[in-house]
Amino acid sequence: MLERLNQALDHLEDCLDREVDLAEVARIAAVSEYHFRRLFSALAGMPLPVYLRRRRMTLAGAEVLAGELTLLDIAVRYGYGSGEAFARAFRSVHGIGPGEARRTGAVLTAQPRMSFRVVVEGRTAMRYRIVEKEPFRIVGRKARLPLVHEGPNEGAEAHLAGLDQQAIARMKELAGQEPTGILSAVVYLTDSREEGAEADYWIGAVTGPGATAEGLDTLDVPAGTWAVFDNRGPYPSALQELWRDVFTQWFPSNPYTSRTGPELLRTRPVEVGAETDSQLWIPVERAGGAPARAHRHRAPRS
Repeated sequence: MLERLNQALDHLEDCLDREVDLAEVARIAAVSEYHFRRLFSALAGMPLPVYLRRRRMTLAGAEVLAGELTLLDIAVRYGYGSGEAFARAFRSVHGIGPGEARRTGAVLTAQPRMSFRVVVEGRTAMRYRIVEKEPFRIVGRKARLPLVHEGPNEGAEAHLAGLDQQAIARMKELAGQEPTGILSAVVYLTDSREEGAEADYWIGAVTGPGATAEGLDTLDVPAGTWAVFDNRGPYPSALQELWRDVFTQWFPSNPYTSRTGPELLRTRPVEVGAETDSQLWIPVERAGGAPARAHRHRAPRS
């Protein structure tokens, strides 16, 4: 997979002076467009549109300083319909407008061309299993929060602390499916996984379709396949490292791609610094559309 990802990056580089067909890029990488965006964001540490803008402005910056083309010609070359739109994009990357940069010979910011490689040290085994689940429902409370890659997520902690005992009791009564007990679920609002990107963060229980509880929200999840990872370590650093390793090591090394759906997480206990047993559920599908070999879990009848 890694070789095909780098071939896709080569194709992106060839398309910097025209509109990028992301469906074609994903085809070269042999994954869905959705998975390519998510995988790129995890590996690169930035969303794909941000990388494309930075690369275009890196090349445009060199042409601005060279002074051989007009600013409008450069803008059109890199896909901007007006000088104003080009100037905004240029300033967002370089911190200065193209006209001023040309007049003063300013110092600009370059985004190096990326390529991916996976370094697997082999010191830590990733324990996982593949589970196929029928449709289920998450019943609980939702909050829209920014993603945090390192250290505690204060917003998530406040959301958890704000649950009243009645709500917690109702969730426990409904928790009849795997993963059992009260858990968290993250629903990403965009393809971006960069620090600060917003996502819907749920605290709730997994139950059968149609289950409800007074005062609680519901999230219906269709049938699908999940990669389930077990982990133990200090909270939250071990869990954040696990999430990183899933996308930077496990996906490039296994015949699965991510798909749309909530990521589920069960942790016990959830105290900062404490040794925590965690179980992370990532929605996946077999690469190339082949059926996944999975242990089928049927939802208990409500």
